Amino acid sequence: MILLNPKTETYAHLDEKSRQIMLKTIDFFENKGKQKVIDDFNDKVWYADFLEFLKENQIFATLLTPAGYGDKDARWDTRRICDFNEILGFYGLSYWYTWQVSILGLGPIWMSNNEKVKQKTAQLLKDGAIFAFGLSEKQHGADIYASDMSLITIGEGKYMAEGGKYYIGNANEAALVSVFGKNSETDEYVFFVVDSQHPNYDCVKNTVSSQNYVAEFALNSYPITENEILHTGRDAWDASLNTINVGKYNLGWGSIGICGHAFYEALNHASHRKLFNSFVTDFPHIKKLFSDAYCRLTAMKLFALRASDYMRSASKDDRRYLLYNPMVKMKVTTQGEEVINHLWDVIAAKGFEKDQYFSVAAIDIRALPKLEGTVHVNMALIIKFMPNYFFNPGQFPEIPERIDATNDDFLFQQGPTKGLGSIQFHDFNLAYDSVDLPNISIFKQQIETFKEFMTKATPSGDQAKDVDFLLIVGELFTLVAYGQLIIENAKIKNLDEDILDQIFDIIVRDFSKFALQLYSKANSTDTQMEICLRMIEKPFGDPSKFDRVWNKYIISKKDIYNMND
Repeated sequence: MILLNPKTETYAHLDEKSRQIMLKTIDFFENKGKQKVIDDFNDKVWYADFLEFLKENQIFATLLTPAGYGDKDARWDTRRICDFNEILGFYGLSYWYTWQVSILGLGPIWMSNNEKVKQKTAQLLKDGAIFAFGLSEKQHGADIYASDMSLITIGEGKYMAEGGKYYIGNANEAALVSVFGKNSETDEYVFFVVDSQHPNYDCVKNTVSSQNYVAEFALNSYPITENEILHTGRDAWDASLNTINVGKYNLGWGSIGICGHAFYEALNHASHRKLFNSFVTDFPHIKKLFSDAYCRLTAMKLFALRASDYMRSASKDDRRYLLYNPMVKMKVTTQGEEVINHLWDVIAAKGFEKDQYFSVAAIDIRALPKLEGTVHVNMALIIKFMPNYFFNPGQFPEIPERIDATNDDFLFQQGPTKGLGSIQFHDFNLAYDSVDLPNISIFKQQIETFKEFMTKATPSGDQAKDVDFLLIVGELFTLVAYGQLIIENAKIKNLDEDILDQIFDIIVRDFSKFALQLYSKANSTDTQMEICLRMIEKPFGDPSKFDRVWNKYIISKKDIYNMND
């Protein structure tokens, strides 16, 4: 089964140590119980019990220490990181958040050549420490060009850090905070580490009203030596972006976890509720909402899993992950919002009740598209890949499913972050031509029409400056890459073709929606409008196929999972 069911999942694809981590984490939350998890969320209780559990079981030390710096089972293994992301998202995004910002804080450390800090970090992880990533600032956000954090040279390899950071997760308890700033003397970028418990570290306040801690902090004449410096110059710049390349991927998995739990809760409620002498799940429009939610969620996970294969197989000669990673962050998280919207339309007022997981999910799901670069920021990145993706394919060996228990070394050796426009991709047609299904055939027609748009009605210079115009073009492009990886993984997972065709029923509709938006732009030309109209297609509807998916994969899941109380 594609969707996670904590009561039956065995994690058979993982090694024994990793399996035990996943199963123990599930047991932690199930033993804590649904009501206690929700109460802690509503009462904004710091998750000290969760952090103690992580320490006792050496979970962060095992999952977040690269091979060679920890115990024998320690490695940075993206596949098992995906699984852990999903579990934490399933039970509560607050728990996921402390994990995620620790990953970001660790990135510049593991990417550095500072062995002293690396060895110290490995020990801190064993001690149960959490970490933080000091990048964004109150006045500049994540605009790292404009950083006001200063490292002032005082001589003999000694410095003094002055400045503040804003919206920093774990900033109250982080054993080490990786801080980005500038050398005041050379104006070069620099990454260094500080201790949140140091007297010259001022945790000003928690900036959000939530269970997790997202802080403003200030460094007041904080003493720094060469021993605390991780990166300087261009290396510091690259470390910041490469860390985000690794970290942003996790947001999609948080969304997958949230949606999975919400799906079960909504289905259980609706399948037992009677209105007008019928169960809610008997109404045709309800079946349609559940079907769309299920197929969107299945697509999210298929895509994210396949993207992890490309990330684990990346090298200096194969950087395709740089397209797929921001798509997991941008596309999967926005699809998660769609899933929750569908489910909320089903359960209506029930979704507001304070003793329901759904009320937590409805809040948390909104955060993920907005963190670590908004949808707009990530789309601006994604669109740089579009010309080569469509018109200049390269030759690459086929990427297998990557469930092997190995360290993902390249993630900490990504190198310079420039040259995105030169990255090539394999021919996407290979995936689309490998499957003969009605809605995939319709979508292939839409793709060809979109390519015509790009060659015969290329956006003008003024349109290229119109962010909203380019966002819509980007949405059309991402659906093509999204569908490609879904097809690739559907073959790996032997996905029922009925489900795959239903997924592309949705993709055809979504593509048509964005084509209409592009048609409706005030600055679209007559030629562009004519081509946009031809991009609008009606999916192929097969009632018998819909019924098979409903009976076999959706309504059959009622009552298979309820969180322990």
